[in-house]
Amino acid sequence: MQRYFIYLAYDGTAYHGWQIQPNGESVQECLMKALSTLLRREVEVIGAGRTDAGVHASLMVAHFDSDMPLDTAFMTDKLNRLLPPDISVYCLRPVIPEAHARFDATSRKYKYYITTAKVPFERQYRCRLFQTPDFERMNEAAQVLFEYTDFTSFSKLHTDVKTNNCKIMHAAWTQHDERTWVFTIQADRFLRNMVRAIVGTLLEVGRGKLTIEGFRRVIEQQDRCQAGASVPGNALFLVDVTYPETLFL
Repeated sequence: MQRYFIYLAYDGTAYHGWQIQPNGESVQECLMKALSTLLRREVEVIGAGRTDAGVHASLMVAHFDSDMPLDTAFMTDKLNRLLPPDISVYCLRPVIPEAHARFDATSRKYKYYITTAKVPFERQYRCRLFQTPDFERMNEAAQVLFEYTDFTSFSKLHTDVKTNNCKIMHAAWTQHDERTWVFTIQADRFLRNMVRAIVGTLLEVGRGKLTIEGFRRVIEQQDRCQAGASVPGNALFLVDVTYPETLFL
């Protein structure tokens, strides 16, 4: 049995997230169907994480097993012909048998895009604001994240995780162009809804509704009700997942 990591991208607009859902189409389900068709047997696919409904990925990683060695370039081409236009496979990479797309990932990186202008072509991939917040203050508040590891305040309630601890490695706002700002955050792991809740709470700081000390208190209270509202998922992208090189053959 040979295990492969599959590197892919998707526009999440039409999907109920990455993970298989009983009530709607998911990216995982589409990928499993395509692989099962090509390999002529049921194929299970495990992703590096679970993006929410409407969230996109310019880079997602998943793993699956094949009972025979595969021509990776041929399989990549065949998958791209079979998958819908909003899912694209970059490549397949053979890995050691025990490699796991979710548990072996050492970091994940997300970007959230905010625009202060009405641009029809960007409406699916940007969160539109009607007033420009104070991004400098929001960057000051973002630095507070490095002081903590328990992010219960930014987690969706009643999730099935053993711990709400995450190690944040990077968190900052940068200006993309004259109307667009991007929040980039990297951590060893993320909780359900965490990035969207952090961005929503940072926007409270940027609008002057919450001080930086107030932002610190939100984290310390470990209560989702104290944090800001989650921003829409359509402006969120998973952009990178990293692994130890020792996993790859």
